[in-house]
Amino acid sequence: MILGDQLDEASSAFDGFDPAQDVVLMVEALEESTHVWSHKIRTALFLSAMRHFADHLRQRQWPVHYRALDTNGDKTLGDGLLAAMAHHQPERVIGVEPGDQRVRQQITNAIDSIADSAYGTCATGQKSLKVALEWREDRHFLCSLPQFRKWAGASASLRMEFFYRTMRRQYKVLMQGDQPIGGQWNFDADNRKGFGKAGPQNIPKAVDYKPDAITKDVIKLVNEHFASHPGQLDHFNWPVTREQALVALKDFIDNRLPQFGPHEDAMWTHLDFGWHSLLSSSLNLKLLNPLEVVLAAEQAYLARGLDLASVEGFIRQILGWREFMRGVYFLDMPELKTANHYGHTNALPKWYWTGDTHMNCMRQSIGQTLANGYSHHIQRLMVTGMFGVTAQISPQQLCDWYLAVYVDAVEWVELPNTAGMALFANGGRFTSKPYVASGAYIKRMSNYCSGCRYDPETRAGPSACPMTTLYWNFLDQHESTFGSNPRTALMVKNLQRMTPALRTEVRERAGQMLADLDSL
Repeated sequence: MILGDQLDEASSAFDGFDPAQDVVLMVEALEESTHVWSHKIRTALFLSAMRHFADHLRQRQWPVHYRALDTNGDKTLGDGLLAAMAHHQPERVIGVEPGDQRVRQQITNAIDSIADSAYGTCATGQKSLKVALEWREDRHFLCSLPQFRKWAGASASLRMEFFYRTMRRQYKVLMQGDQPIGGQWNFDADNRKGFGKAGPQNIPKAVDYKPDAITKDVIKLVNEHFASHPGQLDHFNWPVTREQALVALKDFIDNRLPQFGPHEDAMWTHLDFGWHSLLSSSLNLKLLNPLEVVLAAEQAYLARGLDLASVEGFIRQILGWREFMRGVYFLDMPELKTANHYGHTNALPKWYWTGDTHMNCMRQSIGQTLANGYSHHIQRLMVTGMFGVTAQISPQQLCDWYLAVYVDAVEWVELPNTAGMALFANGGRFTSKPYVASGAYIKRMSNYCSGCRYDPETRAGPSACPMTTLYWNFLDQHESTFGSNPRTALMVKNLQRMTPALRTEVRERAGQMLADLDSL
């Protein structure tokens, strides 16, 4: 059984595969687009990539049982598996460890239900033994789960930076002997520049992946079956095959990586992609291998003398952060799913699904998300995520939103990033402080504040920026804990410079905002 995010021909699921007696099962299930209100582009990307992968396996003369949504109509992956098992009557079901524990449990439950179903009788009419289920390691990743657990040990606090250094040494990436090239491990401080008044210049053009017949059929299917879902498919443009993913990788290495670093945190109106790699969806579908991506970037640095801060910053995202997130997910589930350190319960504002808000930063970031199924990490962390923290939105509702709207969202990577990093819902398991700031940060890193009805420098009153008001209100509510943290103590000192009257005004205005988030 090959899942939609396991499109890897070198997968351990295929070890020992015998076309004479084995069959590949792939299932398109309705629930995979409805358990969260999945973006049309996200659904289309998964289905098109799955269908192309199935065609590729058929070209190898491998038998493929493909259960398409528009022909079989399976509600769940478990339903599709049971139907296929009734047809093939297998001795064993083999799969790679899913990156979503909900999916793992659903498949396990389907296998466990066999003993009580009509299927399960052999030719003699006697009840057969339960079909064996074999989960295999996902060797797409560069750090195995046992290796990560050993690294993490019993520590209550994990830090990606130290894990990243271990991985750099293990794979000998950007290393001179046992020391990092350039004399330091992390050049993140060099990669935080805004665009300035002139805005972004000489932006590389995105590759155009012209939809073929398979993708066109999928677009039609999604528009028919998921008409009410967010987003639109008029300009679908994501890699759906390994060949296209390799084109995306080459385009990034040739045209984007040289300028990737300096402005990777910057935002600008109508700047959809900038110099970002756009490789996360191909990596998470397993169309690309992370090591080939890391080595391509390293080789470009060595051969072309590229900016080390750009190359190191990109490699850290793949070799460090991506691997770290996966390890945390499997280490901390299922508690991570329900974590709510601050006890936030506010409902997700309706405009998260439409972008129809007076806050221009949110309108731009959400609008870009709805148009492309994509926004970059700062838009996710320091715009939509930061607002979620200070607006006291339920982490579970916001995590479901992130899982629904982004093309690269699979739970193993989405949940720890959002619950753990963006929302601080796990209380700082791997982050030393909540990621919160006032509207001044967004003004510094973008042009979003220009022309917005709100003033990022105003803390209270009708023109006060919600990012700013809610930030100061959040500090006010958690003054003692922020004051005792060396990384946030300065924030509290600034808070304490406020007059009592202004503090009262901030609390009152924040209360009004929190009571009616939909109107902001």
